[in-house]
Amino acid sequence: MKYKMIVTDLDDTLLNEKGEISLRDKEAIMKAQKMGVKFVLASGRPTFAMKHLAEELELSKYGSFILSYNGAIITECSTGKEFLKESLTKDEIHELHNFSKEHKVHIITYLDDSIISETESEYIDVEKNLTGMPHKKVPSFKEYVNREAVKCIMLEEPKYLKLVEEKLKNKFGDRYSIAISKPFFLEVTKLGIDKGNSLIKLIKHLNISADEVIVAGDSYNDISMLKVAGLSVAVSNAKPEIKEMVDFITSSNIDGGMETIINKYIF
Repeated sequence: MKYKMIVTDLDDTLLNEKGEISLRDKEAIMKAQKMGVKFVLASGRPTFAMKHLAEELELSKYGSFILSYNGAIITECSTGKEFLKESLTKDEIHELHNFSKEHKVHIITYLDDSIISETESEYIDVEKNLTGMPHKKVPSFKEYVNREAVKCIMLEEPKYLKLVEEKLKNKFGDRYSIAISKPFFLEVTKLGIDKGNSLIKLIKHLNISADEVIVAGDSYNDISMLKVAGLSVAVSNAKPEIKEMVDFITSSNIDGGMETIINKYIF
């Protein structure tokens, strides 16, 4: 069997419009795992918001992993132990908060499995609904966030956020990893932390080759891991730039995109 691992993004790639794994995709995934293929979830989501999907797919039974927070944390599903964890310092988070205030965008981070912000926003509501995590609106972000955390997200209307992304990269591109996931989410992690670099560490740990890995994604924060893959795949609903760079375009996230990949390259 040529491919030993499938790595997939979640939102708008594996998950359908209801935020669920379709039955046809799940059946294909379970069959592939029974054949010995490892199945890895890689998302900007917090670990907390991925565990139920890992449990649904029985990843612990098949010795697989979760890459959460855009790769800032890798969790071994069978033990719950963190194989990798890279965090932003308190001072770095405060610096990003200052930037967000200057450019009038919302900012969140995560502490103790809660979303932390000092503002309310329809885009923060999207993250609350996606993750199922509680939201703590605090009087002072900088006073409350008094220790390290793995990631910040800046949130605003997509066209304006693209301008903010450019300014953020111009100012801090040599200090942080910066990528848009959803059009209204601008994600910031420690420099060098992205899905691709974390995937490289994982495949080395498992003693497999990148040529034996299939990666599926749809958006900009998937680019780094798509470049690592032996076979890079975009769902048909992916951003145009993503579809231009991959080896194969599968069907959409609502039309059995993962099933199509598995049927074509595994069975």
